[in-house]
Amino acid sequence: MIKILLLGLLPFLLLAQNKSDQELFNAGEEIYNSTCISCHGKNGETNPQMRLVIKPRKLDSTILTQEQSFQIIKEGAHYWGAHSDIMPAFKYVYKDEQIMSVAYFITKKFNPNRKRKVKQLLKESISTKISDAKMLKTGAKIFKRNCSLCHGVTGNGESVYVEQSKENNTLIYPYNLRRTLLDEEQIFLYAKFGGHYWGTDKTDMPSWKKKYDDMKLKSVAKYIHENIKEIQE
Repeated sequence: MIKILLLGLLPFLLLAQNKSDQELFNAGEEIYNSTCISCHGKNGETNPQMRLVIKPRKLDSTILTQEQSFQIIKEGAHYWGAHSDIMPAFKYVYKDEQIMSVAYFITKKFNPNRKRKVKQLLKESISTKISDAKMLKTGAKIFKRNCSLCHGVTGNGESVYVEQSKENNTLIYPYNLRRTLLDEEQIFLYAKFGGHYWGTDKTDMPSWKKKYDDMKLKSVAKYIHENIKEIQE
């Protein structure tokens, strides 16, 4: 298991000692306007004129934390499980402190209520009172029955459905869950509400809340987080 949390937070901790919040915001805004705005748009809502197979994620509704955004910007989306590499790695263009300022800016500017929104949705979800062992067993069963059709049996994003989508030109891009940055609670909310709710342009990742209750979806999230995910937050 690769531990990334401390490494991911280190630039934030170091830079926070030397720059004010306003300085971070201004530095991030400058880079965003010169580099990111062409795809993600003036208000983080994505540029509707972009003719891409996969539209950029809407930054005003993403589930990602500031630290996770830093990692995505630095290493690129493909490194963290995306089936495509449309979101490139900027570590070859900007220093960590510059990337950190961009992550700070987009979080504060476009998605300042993300934490409150996530907390409220978790609060409204049904609490589970079953053992971890039973949850993992339930999660494994549902994953193999439903999720593996797109994400693959091992969760690596390779499956028969993906190959079929290439043949009939419908093109789906399921994530490699072995590399996802999302924590267990985020995986649950993503599965419950679907990708479009959290800023994706298409509905390749549907909402499963009508098919499964919260307990079952939390079980799937636990299974993915503990038995599939290789890179731990």
